[in-house]
Amino acid sequence: MKSIIRSFFVFCFLSTNVFSQNALFIPDTLSGTTFNLDVQNGIRQFIGSNNTPTYGYNGNFLGPTLLINKGDSITLNVTNSISQSTTVHWHGFHVAAMNDGGPHQIILPGTTWSPSFKMRNEASTFWYHPHGEAKTEVQVSKGLAGMIIVRDSTEATYALPRKYGIDDFPLIVQSKAFDVLYQFAVANHEDTVLMVNGTRDPYLQVPQQVVRLRLLNGSSDRTFNFGLADNSNFYLIGSDGGLLSAPYLTNRVRLSTGERAEILIDFSAYTLGTQIYLKSYASELPRGIIGADSVGTSTIVIQEGYYSNFLNGVDFDLLRFDVSPATASPVTTIPLTFNPKVPLLEVNADVNRSIHFSPDTATSGIQGYVDGPFLMNDSSFNFDSINIIVNLNDIEIWQLTNSTMVAHPFHIHDIEFYVLDINGLPPPPEYQGLKDVILVKPNDTVRFITQFTTFSDPMVPYMYHCHLLHHEDDGMMGTFLVIDSTTIGINENIVFDDAVSLFPNPTKNNITIEFLNAVNSDQKKISVINILGEKIYSTQTTENKIKLDMEKWAPGVYVFQIQLEGKVINKKIIKQ
Repeated sequence: MKSIIRSFFVFCFLSTNVFSQNALFIPDTLSGTTFNLDVQNGIRQFIGSNNTPTYGYNGNFLGPTLLINKGDSITLNVTNSISQSTTVHWHGFHVAAMNDGGPHQIILPGTTWSPSFKMRNEASTFWYHPHGEAKTEVQVSKGLAGMIIVRDSTEATYALPRKYGIDDFPLIVQSKAFDVLYQFAVANHEDTVLMVNGTRDPYLQVPQQVVRLRLLNGSSDRTFNFGLADNSNFYLIGSDGGLLSAPYLTNRVRLSTGERAEILIDFSAYTLGTQIYLKSYASELPRGIIGADSVGTSTIVIQEGYYSNFLNGVDFDLLRFDVSPATASPVTTIPLTFNPKVPLLEVNADVNRSIHFSPDTATSGIQGYVDGPFLMNDSSFNFDSINIIVNLNDIEIWQLTNSTMVAHPFHIHDIEFYVLDINGLPPPPEYQGLKDVILVKPNDTVRFITQFTTFSDPMVPYMYHCHLLHHEDDGMMGTFLVIDSTTIGINENIVFDDAVSLFPNPTKNNITIEFLNAVNSDQKKISVINILGEKIYSTQTTENKIKLDMEKWAPGVYVFQIQLEGKVINKKIIKQ
């Protein structure tokens, strides 16, 4: 019966749009130094006249494009008007941990989160999306995503298209799955509906000149292999973290989930009225990447729905370009070079780390080799655990090794990195710029180098994780602190263990603090810090079990900092 329902909906998906094309929606923009975002409920009709419940920022699906200048001090006021908690992560931004928007910066229903920070990133394409614990996939699938364009004085010196919606276009590319009630479905491989900026079967009128496309793969797990239908070349000019050292002439750009790329296409090579498609050449994807023709082995296969998904392993259209007259003062040339990107030197590295991807076979059995859940260094995400402690300003080399049967796009918060090598070989040209996401294929080993600058916080962590959203939600994620040892003392004095138990968590009223195996005469110091880093409460006790009244505290995340036997233990509590 399930296969009949699936076949019926595949037929519906194809038949409702095969003869229609829709003008590509271009998101509105917000600019300045104060940005107001309202997380809203909405309704959209994606399949015929059937209503699909959605989420959106300042609308019913997706969000406005934020235009930000490097060096500006900005405030983002995010109001949560939906019935469940959410977060907003500024994907790719170099900001303090408390402004990062990870699982620890929860926005409860009816509340507003207002991070403020200076924009430090180079000109590039970024995006914003939820990062809530076990809620990321469903909220992104329902529409919570938006693009960010950062501009700076260096990028402004190049003759590049930058007229938003005229010769500089945002393209948020996503694949979606629907259930029999026309609602978004998650944690499956039946994502047979393609959208660009929330538009199905879109077309875009492009001027007969050089055009800039900002590509973002905002899907849950599908990798796209972008190219033009006639296999013409174009220029890749930027990756996650900004412009490359020089434009790279190619006819393919592969993006896994969370990755971005900026490309230039010279449409003056086409006659007026030409229609040419942007495609995904999924038939060329290596085995093991979600979207390829095969994942797993003959005896260990990916879950039901993957091999019946007609998009996997085949080439398909994403967006039709209709070549139109050139604009006034068009860009007609391609820059020869940009500011050179100079990676950090490997010999200057302070620390080498290894992150190993493996299946959680204890939870899922042998099938976990394909569908998960997965582990990083044999651990799954724990809200109260810290996996790595980094010293401020250290240069580190991270080695990522994938021992699973599926490719994982690895994303790290706070910093950008340079890829050193893949399986011992130099990275290809498209990976020689600054990155914050790297796809690690099965049995591959990737090394990158980075430096942890500017921000330190002994309590609030950053994240690293797989950007396949159901893998992230299932716990393929870790945390790291950046510590300034010159201000907080020796790193070994910060520990994260089970010497103290705090419960319930989350809580609405009271929190009980129990010291396990402690001695009554030992003096314990307790401090409570809010998400802004302000100490709002402190006490000392010799008791092994005490209760604190939190009823009048504002909802949010609080860090309980407990000094015990010369060490500091941090515990995070959510007040609902």
